Amino acid sequence: MTSLNWQDHILTLPDGQQIHAVMGCHTRKNGNQPVLVFLHEALGHIRMWKDFPERLALATGLNVLVYERLGYGGSSPITLPREDDYLVPEGERRLAEVLDAAGISKAILVGHSDGGTITLIGAASIPDRVVAIITEAAHIYADDLTLKGIREAADVYKTTNLPERLARYHGDRTDLLFRAWTETWLRESCHRNMDFRPWLKEIRCPALIMQGEQDQYGVPEQVTDICAGIGELAEPCYVPDCAHMPHLEATEHVLELMTEFVSRVTATV
Repeated sequence: MTSLNWQDHILTLPDGQQIHAVMGCHTRKNGNQPVLVFLHEALGHIRMWKDFPERLALATGLNVLVYERLGYGGSSPITLPREDDYLVPEGERRLAEVLDAAGISKAILVGHSDGGTITLIGAASIPDRVVAIITEAAHIYADDLTLKGIREAADVYKTTNLPERLARYHGDRTDLLFRAWTETWLRESCHRNMDFRPWLKEIRCPALIMQGEQDQYGVPEQVTDICAGIGELAEPCYVPDCAHMPHLEATEHVLELMTEFVSRVTATV
């Protein structure tokens, strides 16, 4: 079976902080084709994507970069409390810095949950470098279902072995990262003022906006509102029989949908 050549990277940002990333490249040259760039969720990690990035790269013929944001995995640590608008600098500044450090001039962004929101902000902020975007469960505001899901997750964290399961990926950073997610989102100033809709009108590339039909962290209107904000370049997509993680819960169907979308985009690049 064909596979990618994977290399582990520590990318140094202009302020000296470091980002852990892995890059998978095809053995043949793929010219000026864009690179698939995966952006993870609030509790994400490179390994939590499983083999999905590689499968999408193989299906589309594109190279792929998967990285861990500051605070996660092998990247530089963060401290608490997080700012209410912590996702904004990730999309407006950090994404471009990561692409620069990795030598990527053109990207197709694939973002899940928090990573989906960063994808939207990034596409608006560096439109000359983002060829297309795919989001799964992106949020542009804190809806009641989102907050309910986070409160329930906080209870599960206290009463089950969830900390031990997350520690397989996050080690001694587990508590800090879980608090960074729950305490920030449940802080009244954060969810009251959270509104990423202003960035949507600046997005100029094709966009596939996906969400599981049973997503426990976002109302269906997140998809329709994102698409309305972007306009005719956005395609809504509700994935049946899955919740918050379509790429893991409906892998084959999601892989097919993403492959078809990316193939259409790259055919015109």
